[in-house]
Parts: sequence; structure tokens; C-alpha cells
Amino acid sequence: MTAPAASPPLAVPGVLATAWLVARKDLLIEFRTRSAFLAAVVFALIAVVIFRFSSDPTAVAPIDLAPGVLWVIFVFSGLLGLHRSFGVEHADRAMDGLLAAPVSREALFLGKALANLAFVAAVQIVAIPAVALFYDLPVGGGVLLGILLVAALAAVGLVAVGTLFSAMTGNTRLAELLLPMLALPFFVPVVTPAAMATARLLAGRPMAEMAGLLRMLGAFDVIFVVACTLAFPFTLED
Repeated sequence: MTAPAASPPLAVPGVLATAWLVARKDLLIEFRTRSAFLAAVVFALIAVVIFRFSSDPTAVAPIDLAPGVLWVIFVFSGLLGLHRSFGVEHADRAMDGLLAAPVSREALFLGKALANLAFVAAVQIVAIPAVALFYDLPVGGGVLLGILLVAALAAVGLVAVGTLFSAMTGNTRLAELLLPMLALPFFVPVVTPAAMATARLLAGRPMAEMAGLLRMLGAFDVIFVVACTLAFPFTLED
């Protein structure tokens, strides 16, 4: 009697394919609920209005206040999405299913980070025009492109750090408190050059003067992405 042929083993997706599947899952969940995105957008718009009408334009020019307002909005609205990144997995123990899958932990981190990066980018797309409108910013020429470049570089570093600490605090009862406490000190090396570059762009300085700040942001991105990806598997150990 001939033995039945063994079924071929299922192919395990690679790191990039796994990361895309995880990111796609998170984005679909957020697209269906929109809870974190709407909360972040409402926070961003309220912050823009409060900062604009609570400051004295004769004491501090709006164009001088705008860079700080912009980056405060990015940091705290981004934390809303970062907190939900792993919190949604622990609610129904979905994280156990992800960990049981035959994929690398680094791929899970990259997928979460990609979804968070898309979230932060969506908030930036709303916040930057709002700040430009309320603060009457000169965004003509290459100023807007420069701000978008700075925001994109800074978002990568913020998301890498935030995703790691979200994984560390997602299963705790004090996640809402611990995540900002742990992540904000590591945000400083990214936010500081980003705010400085934004201020110089709005002041009409040439893009060449921002080369050093852009290189600094790029260096922090590489360091944080590599370090956080390598450290992520250790955050999942019991």
C-alpha cells in the first residue's frame, strides 16, 4: 500500500513580508475604528488653537512660536498612537498569537513601527497645514518641502523609540504613565535638531545651513532603528 504523499511545508514569509503583514493588520484595525487617529487629530487641532490665542503676538511673533508648537503637537499626538500599538494586542491576548507564529521578533517590531510611522505621518499631514494657517507661516518655495523632510526624518526616530517602549509598557496597568516617562527623554535628541531646523526654515535661511541638523537626524534614525530592533526581542521575555 502506497503511503500518502506528505504535504509540502508552508513557506514562512521573510522579514519584510512579515513586517508588511503586521503593519497592514494594524492599519486595517485603525482604519475600521479610527479611535486613536481621531483622538490625535482633535488633540493637535485643539493645541494649535489654544497656543495661538493664548500667546501675545506683540511679545512673541507667531512665526517664532510655531516651531515649538508644531513639535509639541507631534510628540504628544504621536504618543496616543504609540500607546495603542501594543495595547490593542494585549486586550484579547492577540500578542500570544503573534509570538507563536514562526516569524522573527525583529519582523514584528518593524511591522509595528511601520504602522506607527503611517499613523504619525497622517497626523503630520493634518497638523502642518493647521499650524501654517493659524500662524500665517511662509510655506512657499522650498520651505514646505524642507519642513516635510525634517518631519519625516524625525518621525522615524520617534517611532522607533516609541514602539520599543510601547512594547515594554503595553501589558502594564500604568502604561499611559510609563510610556511618556520612558520615551520622552529619548525623544529629546530627535526633537531638538528638528525644532531648530524648522525654526531656521521658517526664518528663510538657506537649506544648506540645515545640512548638519539633517545629518544629525539621519544618524539618530539609524542608531535608534538598529538599537530598538535588536532590543525588541528582549522586551518580550517573561
